[in-house]
Amino acid sequence: MYVVVGLGNPGKQYENTRHNVGFNVIDILAKEYDISVSKIKHKALIGEGRVGSEKVLLVKPQTYMNLSGETLIDIYNYYKVDMENIIVIYDDIDLDVGKIRIRKKGSGGTHNGMRSIIKCLGANDFPRVRVGVSKPKPGQDLADFVLSRFRKEENNDVELGLEKAAKAVDVMIKDNVDLAMNKYNG
Repeated sequence: MYVVVGLGNPGKQYENTRHNVGFNVIDILAKEYDISVSKIKHKALIGEGRVGSEKVLLVKPQTYMNLSGETLIDIYNYYKVDMENIIVIYDDIDLDVGKIRIRKKGSGGTHNGMRSIIKCLGANDFPRVRVGVSKPKPGQDLADFVLSRFRKEENNDVELGLEKAAKAVDVMIKDNVDLAMNKYNG
């Protein structure tokens, strides 16, 4: 079984913001796999389905970004899923818009959602897909920046990045993380 978690904030005001690219990728995967992500369980919107022969749980935590770990520890304890079968998708300000980076493990860095997950799970050895959202301008508040929407001229790049992230998750599930890293880490 795979648990694919896209990080974001619930609510209309946060839709399509830089911080919600994880939710956007879950939406693409849900459409691709014909999985309805509408059941409320584990402080999240979840949907269960199959990708090939693998059972998959798509997850959009509803705890707000900084408490994402509460959802993941609940799911981890309930489903007893292997750590390497948890895939977390989230925004990264250190990557240009539309770039993605896949890692097998790592720290949470400055990302509060990832820090919450690592703290709650007590581990950091699960794969993740980081989606580039670019850096704020000098002097711009980081929180304001990640809660902003993409500029018109960024829309094409972000769409390509979201699609690439969804395809990478597909490869991670159907094949393995190494192949996804080789194919998508540019």
